[in-house]
Amino acid sequence: MGRSGNLPRGLVDRFRARDGVWPDDTGCPMLHVDMDAFYASVEIRERPELASVPVVVGGVGGRGVVCSANYLAREYGVRSAMPTAHARRLAPHAVFLPPQFSLYSETSRGVMAIFRDITPLVEPLSLDEAFLDVGGALRRLGLTSAGVGELVRERVYEAHQITCSVGVGPTKFLAKLASGMCKPDGMMVVPRGAVLDFLHPLPVSALWGVGAKTAARLEQVGLETVADVAATPLPRLRRMIGVALAEHLHALSQGHDDRKVVPEYREKSVGAEETFEVDHYDRSLLRRELLRLAERSAGSLRAKGLRGRTVSIKVRFSDFTTITRSRTLSVPTDVTQEVYRTAAELLETQVPEGAVRLIGVRVEQLIESDADGEQLMFDAPERGWREAEQAADQARSRFGNLAIRPASLLGATPERSGEFEPKPE
Repeated sequence: MGRSGNLPRGLVDRFRARDGVWPDDTGCPMLHVDMDAFYASVEIRERPELASVPVVVGGVGGRGVVCSANYLAREYGVRSAMPTAHARRLAPHAVFLPPQFSLYSETSRGVMAIFRDITPLVEPLSLDEAFLDVGGALRRLGLTSAGVGELVRERVYEAHQITCSVGVGPTKFLAKLASGMCKPDGMMVVPRGAVLDFLHPLPVSALWGVGAKTAARLEQVGLETVADVAATPLPRLRRMIGVALAEHLHALSQGHDDRKVVPEYREKSVGAEETFEVDHYDRSLLRRELLRLAERSAGSLRAKGLRGRTVSIKVRFSDFTTITRSRTLSVPTDVTQEVYRTAAELLETQVPEGAVRLIGVRVEQLIESDADGEQLMFDAPERGWREAEQAADQARSRFGNLAIRPASLLGATPERSGEFEPKPE
């Protein structure tokens, strides 16, 4: 998100430390901590010989997607969510690596534990970023907010040998903007008394909620900077972009954001999807892939102590037409067999024949595992399935993911461009 290039150099420097002294951080309890090129940084930590070369993490096949790229790769224009094939054209000499999500999750848990050791008010946004409210921890730590930001950066690097960037400000919005502008491995403080000096030179795209279409619409009527939005009478702004968005953007342009850090983040869904190396028509093969994805999704539910009531599948055809189908169960589940059975029935009864490019499974309407009484299965004792799957989970955690697999997954599997796990919604 780094937008420092959109600001005059002197103004950027104004919000950094000078001779070791940070701008006034009084009344700035919000920190946004963002790991730098997280997946790529973890890979480089594991393989230090890659530190001086461009590194791209993502699907390594022809249809793969970039998940992360280190800053050397970004110099060639490589970006997250870019097709891997395009990234290879931009940086043919880069090292391309398949993602290791279990490794990233393990590192993320360690990083979040550091945050929670500093303050209980931690709101994770994904594996690699979080908001922290440190206002109540300053006296205990004997530090200012900027001092806490420095402490966070030091502890993360000492424990995990990866860097992060930290934004400090009076609101979540300002802290997140600041962290993006000081990447990589930097920190920026937005003083309460300098909020408008910081915000107003920024382009309208810096405002949270402004995408490409909204930015283009605002620029068409001459609103190119945050200052332009702030100076526009609210009634006129409402006529241009609608009441709700106008009021939201006008408040942000004035530096107002009353959102609090919400420490108990509840995922709305858990799932996984994959893109095939070649399109597939074979329904038996697609069902086998649904089983593999159901196994991963249900295993993730059990690991997080969650169950879900709704099972959905996503299917993308060769012409990029994408459909989703879902079914709500009578009781929530975390059992692979039930997730798979529901997904397979959706595939057979609600998805037309055709060449399939991508397939995914997702479980939604999540609750805590002990929140809704005992679970029942339609045609088998639920306890037997769950106990068997929990035993398999334990074996995999000890001996690796291939230690125990369903028999139908032991044979040949189609070539895939690399699995992609979307961030929690």
